[in-house]
Amino acid sequence: MAKLSPDQRNYYYLIEAARAGIHKPILAALYSTHQAPPLDDGETGLGIAPVNRIPPSQVNTFPEQVQYAANTLRSLTDALTAQGWQGKDLWDGTEGRYSDRFLRRIAEGFIPPTSDRRSAQLEPTDPERLIAAYLADMRADYRADQLPQNLAYLDRALLAFSERVAPNYNRLSFQRQALLEAARIWRKLDNETAVASAFQVPEVNGLIDEAALDQALIAFIQQANRYFSGYPNQREALIRLVQIWRQMDSREAAIQWLAQDDPTAHETNIAIIDPALLAFVQRVPEFYRGRGDQRFALTEGYRLWQQLDSRTTAIQSLGIDPQRLVNQTDAAAAMAAAAAQIDRALLQFWDSVPTRYAGTTQQREALIRLVMIWRRLEGRIPAVQSLFEDVRRMERANRNAIEAMPAPEPPPLPARPARWTPSNIQLGLSIVPNGNFTWAEATRGGTRMPPDQATVDGIIRIAALAQEARDRIGRPFHITSWYRPPEINARVGGASASRHIVGDAIDFYCDGLTGNQLYWALDPWWPGGLGRYAQYPYLCHLDARGYRSRWTH
Repeated sequence: MAKLSPDQRNYYYLIEAARAGIHKPILAALYSTHQAPPLDDGETGLGIAPVNRIPPSQVNTFPEQVQYAANTLRSLTDALTAQGWQGKDLWDGTEGRYSDRFLRRIAEGFIPPTSDRRSAQLEPTDPERLIAAYLADMRADYRADQLPQNLAYLDRALLAFSERVAPNYNRLSFQRQALLEAARIWRKLDNETAVASAFQVPEVNGLIDEAALDQALIAFIQQANRYFSGYPNQREALIRLVQIWRQMDSREAAIQWLAQDDPTAHETNIAIIDPALLAFVQRVPEFYRGRGDQRFALTEGYRLWQQLDSRTTAIQSLGIDPQRLVNQTDAAAAMAAAAAQIDRALLQFWDSVPTRYAGTTQQREALIRLVMIWRRLEGRIPAVQSLFEDVRRMERANRNAIEAMPAPEPPPLPARPARWTPSNIQLGLSIVPNGNFTWAEATRGGTRMPPDQATVDGIIRIAALAQEARDRIGRPFHITSWYRPPEINARVGGASASRHIVGDAIDFYCDGLTGNQLYWALDPWWPGGLGRYAQYPYLCHLDARGYRSRWTH
């Protein structure tokens, strides 16, 4: 069997490092220096050998070697801690890595105690090679993620963050997961069930008592500052806490975020409530009854969104003359007509908000104000708390429940222009009237927009011809490639004279049909270029050149 690629191996390192609370580069270093034993899956191992009734079959694939290496490093750390090693003996806080002393101890090898059935034997290796491999992998990661060279700030920032978790805990599922992961890694446990058991959380009707679990997790994190001793697993636990709490992509992203001047200022990411705000707005037309308080809520939200100075200015901005409303205070019919006009304008505006919302502070505060007035809440804080409660319900709601996030609705499609140009392309519209091919397909979702009118015309030309081909085949064409700018065409190995460059060529496939079937069905009448690929037996190529051309690659 073929060996894994470096990226595939790195994937396993990341998983097991996060599970065991160890620094990922040490796993890459063990693989690099040991290159043994040979494994059943064609790979070589990390120097892990069976011991303590662990059979050879249990450590004979690459994923198993990585898993047991992580467990064994954790067991070694436990043993050294019991011997009196301090956090500073294991970790170099300035450089953000394992200390040379600890790396040399790893290189000596380790046999776990007989009571440890989760760890295996780690064979000795050359300490200088191990240190060099560890530093090379670590520095590659840190360069890729642009981490600071000096990480002396990290422990201080982690502890400051942990102190702010309890008052900002809103019982959201990802926040609970962040705390569970932190507790799991800190306690050196393998899963969340073990955390609940360690905290002696009771069960209710066969399920873990969530309220009791929350209480235990908060008590744990409140004690983190007191019991933090700089051990690597404690640090990794808090980094993992930040990563999941802040919903970040990686461990390194969390470290980078903590480098800012005041990382404790933003633990409660207010953007968490954005889905609840948009769900509220989407349901406004359904629940609007034309009451004065509802109209006031919509007007106030509109005023703040548009940054207008008064309600009068807002009404004027909606296209209604405020003075006319004053003059008609005694005319009930006229007032009702004016109110209906305001309602139409307001509802039209709020109907557009889901597609216009960009998550800016100004927009978010306008929506919070709308919710506050609509729900008759006493201030912004209760409004935000009610929205957090909405998010909690949305997390667990059945997709058909009223508490679930409603499906987004696209705005009405604009009118087709008389002629397509590079400046008026609309991705969602068909290229030719009543056709099946859209500009989104031709431009790869808008990432490859035609630079000039000639390219636009080329796209239109092949769209019209390909529509006839599609109608003859009677099946949808799944486009894999259409317009390709010259630099992209060169990068993917396209010919220098490829019709994709001018926009009038497509590569496609049809469900259930081979490229040969498509080729033979189109060959008798297709007026331009028709091709098929020996290496890709389901693909077919069409282009709109002015003469018949047939080829097989």
